[in-house]
Amino acid sequence: MKLYIKQKVFSLGGRFSVFDYSERPRWSAEGEIFTIGRKLHVFDANGREVALIRRKLLSFLPCYHIETGGYVYTISRELSLFKPRYYLDYMNWTISGDFFAHEYEIADAYGVVMRMSKHWFTWGDSYELDIAREEHELLALCVALAVDCMRADADSSASSAST
Repeated sequence: MKLYIKQKVFSLGGRFSVFDYSERPRWSAEGEIFTIGRKLHVFDANGREVALIRRKLLSFLPCYHIETGGYVYTISRELSLFKPRYYLDYMNWTISGDFFAHEYEIADAYGVVMRMSKHWFTWGDSYELDIAREEHELLALCVALAVDCMRADADSSASSAST
């Protein structure tokens, strides 16, 4: 199953639209403007909130919580020297890849769960998600959005440190 994420340009707090292969709206996400720590609310096609992605404030390495279906999953960055790696607890998903080129892969003990790649030269961030199992669609989408938030956090902290 393929999903396409398109970030809306000039939106305060961040807005994302998610479409399927036929360009039908599947999901959307909207960030909060005035909040301590980044928060994204994920909605289904009918406008019902189905997940919340929020940054854990006091942590040594970047960490986000994903609340959906009555569960709270934690995605955290593992300590590594060369390539950033992330881990999603409870599901035992490992997220790896080339984070500078925005090419990621999520895998578990059974194989690939999702591949995520950024589309370059677009107005606003655009990603293609290739999700192996339909039952993981929402959680895989939330992980993709959380990884995008972590990369944005890293980019903003790097730019503020250089000034």
